[in-house]
Amino acid sequence: MNLVIDIGNTRIKSALFAGNMLHIFKTFDSFEQLLADVTFINKANHAIIGSVVEGLDSFYEQLHQKIPILIFESSTKIPLINLYQSASTLGSDRLSAAIASYYLHPNCNVLTIDAGTCIKYNFTNHKNEYLGGAISPGVRMRFKALQHFTSKLPFVEPDWSYSNLIGTNTQNSILSGVLNGSIAEVDGIIDDYKRQYPDILVLLTGGDSEFLAKRLKNSIFAHQNLVLKGLNDILNYNLEQT
Repeated sequence: MNLVIDIGNTRIKSALFAGNMLHIFKTFDSFEQLLADVTFINKANHAIIGSVVEGLDSFYEQLHQKIPILIFESSTKIPLINLYQSASTLGSDRLSAAIASYYLHPNCNVLTIDAGTCIKYNFTNHKNEYLGGAISPGVRMRFKALQHFTSKLPFVEPDWSYSNLIGTNTQNSILSGVLNGSIAEVDGIIDDYKRQYPDILVLLTGGDSEFLAKRLKNSIFAHQNLVLKGLNDILNYNLEQT
């Protein structure tokens, strides 16, 4: 059994995989809470950690006392050819999601979109080369930014059912701008990729994937746990190399 941990900007997501199958999924609010769940940790023989957060040496050391761990870094062996020009600054979540998509659709042009704190676009071509993509603010970040960077606009809680184009008051105008704008961005970028790669497959994951999947005009494959799956694929790949 593999313990897979994805440390993001807002949550700690974890899972136990039996082979390639996700067996148990859990989220934690803190590292202390995760480390205290000894029963969960002890079910695994190996662990992998992917993180977009710095300064976690103490957590790594404490977990390593319980189980052998692999920290996913730019030097970690992966099954893709990584052509990203600044590989050391590439987020583990971006590459993990792309690797999961590669295992699902090898030898294909694949755009993987991870809609979480940020919206991340990751492209892998039919030669199984990771080229890169794009990063833009996530849906919730856009709501927060409008309040933070203006003196009069309020913070508006997302209303995922809102779909009007014309907002007739300030709150609805913000809802229209953020929600419809996010949808238009994702659809537009998919269209741009399709013009260059007509046979491209699009996979969508992340916390806001359910909202986007219902509203996008383009055809996509939704998968809630691509980052965790990709980390598990990376761990299995490295275990096979030893």
